[in-house]
This record gives sequence, C-alpha cells and structure tokens, in this order.
Amino acid sequence: MPKPIETEPGAQVLRILSYNVQVGIKTSRPHQYLTGSWRHLLPCAKRLGNLDLAAQMMKDFDIVGVQEVDAGSLRSNFINLTEYLAEQGRFPYWHHQVNRRFGRLAQHSNGLLSHFHPTEVTDLRLPGLIPGRQAILARYDSGGDTLAVIVVHLALSRRARFIQMSYLADIVNRFPHAIIMGDMNCRHDSKEMQYLISNTRLHEPIEGLHTFPSWRPQHNIDHILVTSELTVSEVRELEHFGSDHLPMMMEVCLPKGMEFHRYQRRKPVILNDYLRDHDG
Repeated sequence: MPKPIETEPGAQVLRILSYNVQVGIKTSRPHQYLTGSWRHLLPCAKRLGNLDLAAQMMKDFDIVGVQEVDAGSLRSNFINLTEYLAEQGRFPYWHHQVNRRFGRLAQHSNGLLSHFHPTEVTDLRLPGLIPGRQAILARYDSGGDTLAVIVVHLALSRRARFIQMSYLADIVNRFPHAIIMGDMNCRHDSKEMQYLISNTRLHEPIEGLHTFPSWRPQHNIDHILVTSELTVSEVRELEHFGSDHLPMMMEVCLPKGMEFHRYQRRKPVILNDYLRDHDG
C-alpha cells in the first residue's frame, strides 16, 4: 500500500501517467490482434478518434509517458502522434524518440508530455540483444534539488531486460529523486524487476496492479516506480479502453522546496528544440 501522505502545508503533488497507447488501436478481444493487424501498417479512420479520447484523459496530469506511438509514417497518416496528443491534451511541451524505423511504414516511438518545463531531456540508448530500444530521461530542477523522470519500453527477452535494468539502475542512482515508468514487459516479482529494486532506492508502492490485456487485465507489466524519499498518495490503473493496455496513474508529493509551475502555450513545442534555442 502507498505511504500515508504526510506533507507540510503547500507541498506540491505531482500527477503522473504512463500509457502504452498501441498506436491508437483499440483492442477489446484476442482475435482482434489478427483481424486488426493491418492497423499496425496502414491508416485507420478510428485512430485519431481513439487518441482524442486518450488526450482528454491525459490533460489533467502533469507529466505523461507514452509508449507505442508513431513519429509520423504511413500508418499514422504521417502525423507525429506524440505531438498530436500534446496538442489535443494542451501540453505545452513534448518530446519523442524513434526506437525503430521501417521506412515510410512505421516509426516506432516513445513520448513525453509535460506541463512543466524540464531543465534537460536526454535520449538513452538501452543495451540489448536487438538494438533500437531507448528511454527518455527528463530532468526537472527546482530549489537546488533534482527530479529525474524516465520513460521506458523494455525488451521482450528476459536476458535483454536484465541488461537494460542494470543500465537503468546506474542512471537512477545518479539522481537524488527519480520516477521510472512504462511498459516493462515483466511482473513486479520477476528477477529482473527485483534486481532493479534491490540495486536502487526505487520501490513500487502497490505491487501487482494488472494492466494487460485491457479487456481482462491479468498481467502487471506496466509500472511506475519511485525513489524512497518520494511520498506516494495514490496509484492505480484507469479504466480507459483505447489500447490493449490500461493506463496507470500515480500522485507523488514533491520534497520540501521543490515546486513546478504549469506553462500555457497556444501550440506545444518540442522539448529538445526549445531547450537548445533557450540554452537549456
């Protein structure tokens, strides 16, 4: 269970969301993986409608990590889906990273949507048996303190996940406070997840929340972990059926002295371009 929230007056609560959106494909039965497989390669009229609903759900969160988006290819009508979610959800900042490119057919990506202005955003190349997977590292500085937010989509192979967890443990241990979230393709009690937890200050406030498949959740492969100094007031899966995963949310109380302010922009900006143009 999460720690009881004990904060000083005025302490800020950060609302976090992680969601594998499956490229905007709504899946509600096993057979649809076969009958709807063409949607992973070709445009689909319902894709943007599904993402519109997801964006409306996301807009009330401060920082959102998305997995299985597309950076602009045939299947997405050459629309960058992370940017689309940022626009529809009215996020002022967004960042995407392309993990694997298949020409004009698909641009497999992860994404970050943020109402706060991060100090730095970095793409981390994850080690693995098959190259291509990456993680997003966003650093938020305030009051002389730092919070690292990491978005991941880990490998299907357990051996590769062990290598990736070891790499991520080293990254997490560089920061005083960290949140890591995403589709990790393994259970809380898996050996690779326990390796990550035992070699960092990370913990998962509620173990075993089931998010996959969305129509009958039986597997806890989506996770949000936080370092032990961060107090968690709520964590749960959400009933939003726009993918084959359910989204997961968490409310985290920031340490004393850390405070972030929401920015308002008519059009969201891509983070790396903004940070470069404004010298970080």
